[in-house]
Amino acid sequence: MRHGKKTKSLGRKSAHRKAMLANMACSLIEHKRINTTVAKAKALRVYLEPLLTKAKTDSTHSRRVVFSYLQSKDAITELFREVAPKIADRPGGYLRIIRTGTRLGDNAEMCMIELVDFNELMTKEPKEKKTRRSRRGGGTAKAETTATEGAAKEETKSEAKEEAPKAKKETAKKAEPKAKKEAPKNAEEKKETPKKEDKKDDKEEK
Repeated sequence: MRHGKKTKSLGRKSAHRKAMLANMACSLIEHKRINTTVAKAKALRVYLEPLLTKAKTDSTHSRRVVFSYLQSKDAITELFREVAPKIADRPGGYLRIIRTGTRLGDNAEMCMIELVDFNELMTKEPKEKKTRRSRRGGGTAKAETTATEGAAKEETKSEAKEEAPKAKKETAKKAEPKAKKEAPKNAEEKKETPKKEDKKDDKEEK
């Protein structure tokens, strides 16, 4: 019977319980989230959150206190180097428990416990919610879209009309030099032809 006892034994003796919670805390610090039963997760939250608060002050004393609970140098270096700077501005509530259903074998309640500040999906800034209009105002949006589409079509037509005369002028400018080049050739031919006739006339006179 556990009359008036605050701690849950979890079906283990005290030494086994402390070792289990220390191992779970080390794996949670290393991997940032673990899957376990809801009862163990609640016990782990009570066990680990005071240690996370202690880790905010990076001193020799606080490192020794945390090491007396966790008994793992790798977990302590990870805790003081990466986890503590991220949770520095948070005043408690470092862990989150998310229930994931029941286990097949014994129907135990399962959950995922994770560090709040290391969930990238939840830490992103929330997007601004767009307010929905009522059904009566639904036609205005359609009218606005049709009006904008019509204006865009008119602009494209006007641009095409403006581009057409420019294209005609450019073609005319290109054609004029060719005509000028051909004109002098024709004039020279005309000049050459009378000279031949004059020579014939001279021969006849002789």
